[in-house]
Amino acid sequence: MTKDLPDLAEGFFYYQALGEGRFCSTIHAQGAWNEHEQHMAPASGLMADSLERHEPRADMRMARLSYEILGLIPGGGFHIETATLRPGRTIELLQAELVENGRVAIRATAWRMITSDTAAVAAVEDTAIPAPDECKPLDGPAIWPGGYIRSLEMRVAEGHRPGAGIVWLRTQHPLTDKADSGDLARLMGLVDTANGIAARVPPGKDSYAFPNLDLQIHMYRRPEGEWLGLDNAVSFGTDGIGLTSTVLHDLQGPFGRAEQILTLRRS
Repeated sequence: MTKDLPDLAEGFFYYQALGEGRFCSTIHAQGAWNEHEQHMAPASGLMADSLERHEPRADMRMARLSYEILGLIPGGGFHIETATLRPGRTIELLQAELVENGRVAIRATAWRMITSDTAAVAAVEDTAIPAPDECKPLDGPAIWPGGYIRSLEMRVAEGHRPGAGIVWLRTQHPLTDKADSGDLARLMGLVDTANGIAARVPPGKDSYAFPNLDLQIHMYRRPEGEWLGLDNAVSFGTDGIGLTSTVLHDLQGPFGRAEQILTLRRS
């Protein structure tokens, strides 16, 4: 029996902000695995936005975001609770929880670190990728269902294949109806898409499902702009566990990495 669809907000944005940490998702946040759930990508962007707004400090920035997906992320109404787990002068550990009807669906922690001028020794080993205007349009909805995928503009580089590829993403939809989120939150709201851009097997019936249980993001530079580049590789083990590994890029170049552990299931 199909689960009843949730009551959704309406508008050209991912979430309606209802005040005091309460939100309601729109169809644009709809997931790909089940039509009654949210996609992890915009939900993680909204949580990153909540963490950025929590007791902000001008001399610090978030350097690592760690998301644990504790169950299905329901569409419709929910709230986000934020807290400081470990205050400090040079490092702080923050937490955000996405809660629906008393159940935590996602728990996120973020290390916020003090910044300083290290330009004299700055260096990056990650390789640059072709820019979006050097890539071809990619029809994501032809591969994946759901309102979130339909909300994206996607470009794919030459050499893309099952298991590895380079894809650029952007969206014209703001995170909330207030349209006041920064670049970091907007781009963090796209990162989870990495698990589907170069799938080793096609999603759907008589194949495998491969949802991720987590999302770990490390950033050696604060990202900017509206385009997110994903240089992606997917590995499947022999015992039902896989891993999606991604180098993250903006138009200035690489800025960090993401990892997602996968559970492989016959569909």
